[in-house]
Amino acid sequence: MTSASAPRSDSELLARVREIRPLIAEHALRTEQERRVTGEVVAALTEAGVHRMNVPRRYGGHQTPLRTQVDVLAEVAGACGSAGFTALIQAGCAFIAALFPDEAQDEIFASPDVRVGGTLVPDATAVAVDGGYLVNGTSGFATGCRHADWHLLTVRVESGEGPPEMLWTAVPVSELEILDDWHVSGLAGSGSNSVVAHDVLVPAHRVLPVGPLLAGEFPSKANADDPFYRMPVLLLFCAWTAPHALGVARASLAGFTERIHRRGITYTFHTRQHEATVTHLQAAEAAMRISCAELLADAFVARIEAGEPFTQEERAKIRAQSGYVARLCKEAVDLIASASGASSLRLDVPVQRAVRDLHALNLHSFVNPATNLELYGRVLSGLDPGTLFL
Repeated sequence: MTSASAPRSDSELLARVREIRPLIAEHALRTEQERRVTGEVVAALTEAGVHRMNVPRRYGGHQTPLRTQVDVLAEVAGACGSAGFTALIQAGCAFIAALFPDEAQDEIFASPDVRVGGTLVPDATAVAVDGGYLVNGTSGFATGCRHADWHLLTVRVESGEGPPEMLWTAVPVSELEILDDWHVSGLAGSGSNSVVAHDVLVPAHRVLPVGPLLAGEFPSKANADDPFYRMPVLLLFCAWTAPHALGVARASLAGFTERIHRRGITYTFHTRQHEATVTHLQAAEAAMRISCAELLADAFVARIEAGEPFTQEERAKIRAQSGYVARLCKEAVDLIASASGASSLRLDVPVQRAVRDLHALNLHSFVNPATNLELYGRVLSGLDPGTLFL
């Protein structure tokens, strides 16, 4: 896709994504079966401009407002949970890539439609060598790696004294081995395989220290004073995750309220499920949980958009809110699924996949509701949150 075909406005970007939503939904089962987003969907998302949302404008990117990103990601997730999760991870990693030294950005953003993946678990190691680092090791959960151009590989640099330093290293995916080890029950189509680095030499300009980044310091000079790139990365991941849960839940409720007009309740006198009182209660309960999740998400997205400064309590609250959104959406979809009958177990009925996808999302270490509530409760109780990831 050329720059000339890029959306002329944020509303046009959202409209483009809505246009391709039927295609994404049509490929959802195949995406799950192939354990990666299909090439057709990747191409459609690229053509729509989704991968440009966090790419700097000077490279042909959009720097799309956060609220629009939330709406876009919800549309993708509503069509396919795996495609939505892949899109949010690549949106986040493109944002992080824009914080790397400008020389690295010149390489990474050689095309504005670049797809950047990454992980934050430092399972690989790096050793300082002349001009950079020599990287080795396996890193799991590399979402979308088979369709990515670059991977932000988190590594540990052991010093022998104190805790190891954590670095993000920007590595072309072509320099990594991709293991075929993504065999899971939820978000199965996200292609979150492990990647392996074998003596990969990463030049010094393609390194981003994680510690300073979490404190709001990053080496890019071109983006240093841009308010768009001053938004806290970890809070942004809360904002990018929420629409995934909401998109899946909204689609499940819409599918349920349409399907109840075509089926009865077996072994009862109800020939149409929508006529049963129990169905009314179930639909309303699920809708209220989704509405509560929407209100929570709107509140913390608005707070992030308002900008610095953020107190520690605010940061902990936003992380707790994002986990709570995921939990509410999971509960809503669990209820919908329990009311959908045994026929909904068929693989071509989306709600069974929605249950598994939201279960997987709630298990994500950064999203996990129980963990996030605990750290927020620690801060409310006057204790250290017990994590740097706020």
